[in-house]
Amino acid sequence: MTWTTRPRSEIGRLAAIDVGAGPLVVLLHGVGLRAEAWSGQIDALASAEYRVVCPDMAGHGETAFSAPDGLGSYAAPVAALLREPAVLVGHSMGALIAMHIAASGNPNVKGIAALNAIFQRPAPARQAILSRARALDDGRPNDPSVTLQRWFADHKSDERAACARWLQEGDPRAYKAAYTVFAESDGPSAAQLARIMCPALFLTGADEPNSTPRMSRDMAALVRQGRAEIIPNAAHMMPMTHAAKVNAILLRFLQECLP
Repeated sequence: MTWTTRPRSEIGRLAAIDVGAGPLVVLLHGVGLRAEAWSGQIDALASAEYRVVCPDMAGHGETAFSAPDGLGSYAAPVAALLREPAVLVGHSMGALIAMHIAASGNPNVKGIAALNAIFQRPAPARQAILSRARALDDGRPNDPSVTLQRWFADHKSDERAACARWLQEGDPRAYKAAYTVFAESDGPSAAQLARIMCPALFLTGADEPNSTPRMSRDMAALVRQGRAEIIPNAAHMMPMTHAAKVNAILLRFLQECLP
């Protein structure tokens, strides 16, 4: 697959890819990426007669940067888009945003899918990510090589090249700001998960070292209508690297939430 730039619409305060017609599905990307990170899902979901909206997070892609004040700053403009029933699908930090909105009791959230979501990091992992956040320079582009190694190991691919380009071209202020919010979060609390009343899918890769299968299973157990699924031989960037498997699972979930 090629990961080319797609046209945007302005929706509220966010630039977003907006394609298809039908029930609304909102796809939320992770730190350092942009809406095109969902290119493996956009056409498949739109072809299944959903309206697919993929916003660029603040300071990413074509959305202007504004200094955030915690996770709520990223969630608020997404919540403002929800003027009709919708399913939120988030990857990594996007999953934290989706869960934050669902836990708020927004009546238009009919389901959430949290892909590669973190929950109660072990102490060494928490210290490692906080150290990486502190070391980021918001005045110059960061070397993406360490991030790419975590995401793709030594495998060369079009997906790796696309992520390298997005990380290098992104606004370093926005990257540091979002990464810091992500690093300082330990995922949703047990109380927040208990407040999610809609169906909730927690999906991660069997080879994911950070957003682990155990985390997904633990979160699913705390949500009234939660369940976890694990994709074999997949890791953090599975929406890109294992698009067909992710799509099959998402389409089944969407049919349950938005019949």
